[in-house]
Amino acid sequence: MKKILSFSLFLIIGLALSQFLPALGENYNTVKMVSDTLLYICLAYIMINVGREFELDKVRWKSYINDYFIAMATAALPWIFVALYYIFVLLPVEYNTSWDAWKESLLLSRFAAPTSAGILFTMLAAIGLRTSWVYKKIQVLAIFDDLDTILLMIPLQIIMIGLKWQMAAVIFIVFFLLYWGWKQMGKFNLPQNWYNILIMAAVVVGMTWSLHFITVALFGENEGIHIEVLLPAFVLGMMMKPVHLDSKSERVVTNGVSFFFMLLVGLSMPVFIGKYAVTDSISVGASLLGSQPMLPMGTILLHVLAVSLLSNIGKLVPVLFYKERLIEERLALSIGMFTRGEVGAGIIFIALSYNIGGPALVISVLSIILNLVLTGIFVVWVKQLAIKAALKQERITQKINS
Repeated sequence: MKKILSFSLFLIIGLALSQFLPALGENYNTVKMVSDTLLYICLAYIMINVGREFELDKVRWKSYINDYFIAMATAALPWIFVALYYIFVLLPVEYNTSWDAWKESLLLSRFAAPTSAGILFTMLAAIGLRTSWVYKKIQVLAIFDDLDTILLMIPLQIIMIGLKWQMAAVIFIVFFLLYWGWKQMGKFNLPQNWYNILIMAAVVVGMTWSLHFITVALFGENEGIHIEVLLPAFVLGMMMKPVHLDSKSERVVTNGVSFFFMLLVGLSMPVFIGKYAVTDSISVGASLLGSQPMLPMGTILLHVLAVSLLSNIGKLVPVLFYKERLIEERLALSIGMFTRGEVGAGIIFIALSYNIGGPALVISVLSIILNLVLTGIFVVWVKQLAIKAALKQERITQKINS
């Protein structure tokens, strides 16, 4: 629980500090460049570790098809619900049919899709559910909905950028990475200490940025090929031979990177309060969402509650499946998927790179914070349902035997 609260605290601290960064004056751009670089490296580090958790029996790949589609639906419904909310509730009615409003809302609202696999697995194991069906099934679903989120970012980026020749190159690279990752999954015996993974993360960021800079130099400012670090880092992680390091130093550094990442995400937020809110260039971007006037804090908090509720209702998809299991187990599985964290925050940062801001961005960030704060309650709820299911199954077994 301390780890969850720390995530929220660092995100809030970063968000508060971001409102005063423009006061640095000429040093602002330098600080922004350094913080963004560190943020990408942290994001790549996190995604490599998510990829390392992606362990499947390739011989039994067909058995995962049903799980993947359930995970895809579990990621899709929160995304769709929040996107519709931004369009039809948050924005003025004249934007209901605006293509710009739709594409920006679809990109930003994707933050509601991914489950925080690392946080969830740690907390469920800590409360003694490691051997339960809920834990084993949620491992598969959480990793799959993270993967689905990463994959869907590609068409969302295409929508944002438009049908240019670069998109064909991006699609080719994506399919090549996925094919190579699947063929080589778990085959590379690479060193997996925290410092090696951190170096790999920096290399992944360097390679994706180099591709962009080289293509910009060759074809022009608006003609570069841009690949987000999410997929390359994930694929690198999934190709590593499974090695589970659980030393104190590994836990401290990995947690520290996640905390620092949340701080940097907060620092990246546009200015929406104080004297810099109007004049700061990143708060008044070219995007439609970013140009919307900031709402009173009371109104924003009401929207945060609504968005959080909608996104968690969307996560209840598993209740409708796995009918051979008890309803308590299916509900526990669904509630476990409520947890949000680093991947969702990463999606928000990517949305920022397209100048998407305004009230919708603030609501999205605060919604992640709220879900982080409530994670302890969600996990306790899962435990109670799992215990209730075990007792119910025991009574059913006794009745059958008698």
